[in-house]
Amino acid sequence: MYLLLLVSLIWAFSFGLTKQLAGIDSTAIATLRLVLALVVFLPFLRLSAVTLRTAWRLTLIGAVQFGLMYLLYQRSYVYLPAYAVVLFTLTTPLYLALIDALAERRLYARYLLAAILALLGSATVCFNNPLQGDLLKGFWLIQIANVCFAAGQVAWRHERGKLAASISSASLFALPYAGAVAACALGSIFFTHWTAVHLTLTQWGILAYLGMISSGLCFFWWNVGATRVNTGTLAVFNNAKIPLGIACSLLFFGEHANLPRLLIGGALMILGVWIAERHSSDVGRGR
Repeated sequence: MYLLLLVSLIWAFSFGLTKQLAGIDSTAIATLRLVLALVVFLPFLRLSAVTLRTAWRLTLIGAVQFGLMYLLYQRSYVYLPAYAVVLFTLTTPLYLALIDALAERRLYARYLLAAILALLGSATVCFNNPLQGDLLKGFWLIQIANVCFAAGQVAWRHERGKLAASISSASLFALPYAGAVAACALGSIFFTHWTAVHLTLTQWGILAYLGMISSGLCFFWWNVGATRVNTGTLAVFNNAKIPLGIACSLLFFGEHANLPRLLIGGALMILGVWIAERHSSDVGRGR
């Protein structure tokens, strides 16, 4: 659980940094971030540790969880303001709980309840505007992106569980990133004019941090953490970045939010974690 909390905190700070890249082609940014993430894990890659079939499955998981998700997520900024992008990720815990239930062919009521509490808690903090105009287009882009991210988390948990514990996750994680880079590179063929992409030295520095830390290490830590908690806790932490992000904005970026709603939303999410963890012994915590 501590890995998920650490990643949530890092992602909360990353929102302010990402604003510095506004105006640059979003598909190009997604591709470059994932290339940098891949570079971080290439030195650790050990293809001999898995079969070719397993390697392809891990690559496909990354293409969906990170590549397709990032393409849709970044594309949504064409239609949505940043606050709406964050808001519309609220449904990720519900998709996670439902996809995991389909994979396991059983649904734990408390995990679904934890996901709903996470949704309500985050909505309490953020939701104050209805869908209108291009918001609806962006909404559907984000929903598909949420499904991709949730499905990737479930798929990684199951695929990792089939492998020997002696095989480190770090020795495999370049494969998902390779799939993600391939998916984004394919998307950039249709959406990006690379000759028009120009970054300042400061923007390259921000991109390096976002690519290597916020995307590279954090997606790795997130997927490792996902194998160590139950589905309910994972569902809750999928929305933890929202109140944490607002708290960081209040404390470090001089922004404003409704403090009572922030406290109520945080309390609902803490309740969700407690419900998810209360009787976790009947479900495998990791593989």
